[in-house]
Amino acid sequence: MLSSALPDFPWDLLEPAKAKAAAHPDGIVDLSIGTPVDPVPALIRQALTAASDAPGYPLTAGTPALRAAIADWFRRSCNASGRLGVLPTIGSKELVAWLPTLLGVRPGDTVVIPSVCYPTYEVGVRLAGATVVRSDSLTALGPAPVKLIWINSPSNPTGKVLPPAHLRKVVEWARERGAVVVSDECYHSLGWETRPVSVLDDEVTGGDYTGVLAVHSLSKRSNLAGYRAGYLGGDPALVSELLAVRKHAGMIVPAPVQAAMVAALGDETHVAAQRELYAARRDLLRTALTKAGFEISHSEAGLYLWSTRGEDCWQTVDWLAERGILAAPGVFYGPAAAQQVRVALTATDERVAAAVARLT
Repeated sequence: MLSSALPDFPWDLLEPAKAKAAAHPDGIVDLSIGTPVDPVPALIRQALTAASDAPGYPLTAGTPALRAAIADWFRRSCNASGRLGVLPTIGSKELVAWLPTLLGVRPGDTVVIPSVCYPTYEVGVRLAGATVVRSDSLTALGPAPVKLIWINSPSNPTGKVLPPAHLRKVVEWARERGAVVVSDECYHSLGWETRPVSVLDDEVTGGDYTGVLAVHSLSKRSNLAGYRAGYLGGDPALVSELLAVRKHAGMIVPAPVQAAMVAALGDETHVAAQRELYAARRDLLRTALTKAGFEISHSEAGLYLWSTRGEDCWQTVDWLAERGILAAPGVFYGPAAAQQVRVALTATDERVAAAVARLT
């Protein structure tokens, strides 16, 4: 059975803590999963509705309007001036999970993922039957052949941002060995103390995207987690390969969602407004956590505060749950994070205020 090769679904392990937090007299403050809680912007909903009469099959490659919108966004927001291949995806999680398989990763191949990272990177490697190596240092890998390298900046869960020089070194190292670099950049628009840089930025790749892909999502920047609206850009040859396989597999973004994506990618006003909401929540939670004795590291971008009390992460999860607050244990993201918890900014202003009151 394929499922036997996969780890336990992490969020199932959080159910006891969730039940404890839910028993709080004032209700749970769920800061565990980074799911948007604010409304979908009106212009995006209008675009979805206007395109709802869609009886025919949509294009796997995306409409010409969507492909143009994705390419324009990469040029504007990621400083990517080269010839791009682009492709819409059914959210970013399905892409992360299936990308190794779609790129031809097979048993016997090695895929490198960050030492602390989004669990689905490992899931994707296991689905392909390949070997996963957790490492933040490529030099430590030695001469081992590598098929694919995942990088994630801004990081989920840590919020760490990789500088252009580091990104360049990863790309150069991979090209010397014929490996593909895939950069998960779903939190690109949410830099706080540091400006996130895309792997497609001219400062990194100079317009040459050979062997390089960047994965993005509208879930966070536009509150479209429920729409399953993701996209990627990079090496046109790799994108063509992915398109060919995805056509056969029926991995198609629905036509109304494609129209909504065009509207979302063409407007930055709603992105700026959402950033302001998250910035205010971030300031409140960061201050409250610090006063409560937490140490926060990295967290210079993204939707999370990477926090510790210097104890086993499950003890911290339990301490927070006693106060009606649910956070994600660091071990969900790798053994190296056994003393960390991830605290999400994705709660309403009222729930964030409740968490602050309980912490202080």
